[in-house]
Amino acid sequence: MSVLEPFGTRLRRAMDERGPLCVGIDPHASLLADWGLNDDVAGLERFSRTVVEALADRVAVLKPQSAFFERFGSRGVAVLEKSVEEARAAGALVVMDAKRGDIGSTMAAYAETFLHKDAPLFSDALTVSPYLGYGSLRPAVELARESGAGLFVLALTSNPEGAEVQHSVRPGDDGGPNVGARMLAHLARENAGEGPMGSFGAVVGATLGDLSSYDLAINGPLLAPGIGAQGATPADLPRVFGAAVGHVVPNVSRGVLRHGPDAASLRASADLFAEQIRAAVAAV
Repeated sequence: MSVLEPFGTRLRRAMDERGPLCVGIDPHASLLADWGLNDDVAGLERFSRTVVEALADRVAVLKPQSAFFERFGSRGVAVLEKSVEEARAAGALVVMDAKRGDIGSTMAAYAETFLHKDAPLFSDALTVSPYLGYGSLRPAVELARESGAGLFVLALTSNPEGAEVQHSVRPGDDGGPNVGARMLAHLARENAGEGPMGSFGAVVGATLGDLSSYDLAINGPLLAPGIGAQGATPADLPRVFGAAVGHVVPNVSRGVLRHGPDAASLRASADLFAEQIRAAVAAV
């Protein structure tokens, strides 16, 4: 198995060269309809190919949401495989948004699905859920290190329901860190000593407001959903992330995708978001 440069190194270079924008590939049934496509495998394939061809040569990261492909069964997964392959060939890094989380051999199997260099769905990074305990992610952490891939661990997510778990504190830890803060601390340890940036990132919502009470300096990337349709703007990034804003990978999905199926309109929208994000980060 050939080994890539560490994901953090490759991501930092892509962010510096292309800007930090991440665009989701989220073929909702409603988006397919808005594009004039049928909610079937042919529509899925047309949608995904259009996004990849329009954006993979200019944005740092593309993030396919695996659920919208899996719902079509094996033929949908085949479209996902092709999309990942073509996006990476065009120079974009691919973060597979699958939010996998389990224990033992099952977690290892999920890791092999997305993080083994020879797997059909190999992606540069994978989103994972740590809520069976951070230690349950160890098979994914180890395989990511071996293959030069990365992880984005759910820490402080943009959905309101997330606070029920992520803001909770362990019994007996009065005044201690909440669950989200513990996830950030684990990731800081994973990334210790890595340069120019570690490969193990956190998912931290751009809609969460002032996060100054959290230590976001994990020496790794912060995948930030919530810009566009969920209400956050590029101008919010410095206020939310403070000194860590230079490590933020802002994710925009519907805000860009709603401009399809015209490829030029998709590119223009992505370019505008990228420029707004660069300006916001440069102002810090």
